[in-house]
Amino acid sequence: MHATDPDQAAAPVPAPNSAFLEEKTFRNRTVLVFGSITDTSASETVRRLLMLDAESGAPINMIVSSPGGHLESGDAIHDVLRFIGAPVNMIGTGWVGSAATHLYLGVPRERRVCLPQTRFLIHQPSGGAGGPASDIAIQAREIVKARERIARVIARECGQPLERVMADIERDHWMPAEDAVAYGLVSRIIERRTELEQG
Repeated sequence: MHATDPDQAAAPVPAPNSAFLEEKTFRNRTVLVFGSITDTSASETVRRLLMLDAESGAPINMIVSSPGGHLESGDAIHDVLRFIGAPVNMIGTGWVGSAATHLYLGVPRERRVCLPQTRFLIHQPSGGAGGPASDIAIQAREIVKARERIARVIARECGQPLERVMADIERDHWMPAEDAVAYGLVSRIIERRTELEQG
């Protein structure tokens, strides 16, 4: 028997080259939105969408797994999804919540799909108001406006009455994949990439 070289045993397994993997994903016309939505992640996502749209009118696949984040950053992605000419297939996985649900609704319902274990969350925006009373009052009014705007988008894109959506987002409203289909958030549940291509 040969003794194991301790230096060899402790050698770390090389990590995949993330820049290489990002490039491969991009070349396959796939955009990933994972983790919290911030102005930085929104900027990167928008940049990728615009570049892919300029390159070709072929479909783009966007895979989303995010708890949400900054509402206006989600707005930016939502609006750019509607702005570009290339069609986008929106694929939910893991969980799609809050501002992530908002950007998920940036494409037509027939292009919104999810994987079987996906959960969705809709709710009203929250804010940490602080400062003078007059500023707190302004922030409170803006939150009310944002709540109504989000409700109108959900109602329009899901085919639900606005009154129902307003009631549903009063508290956290969780939906497993099947319920999200019934609600109109998702067109269908898929398990394999070939099903996406058949849609």
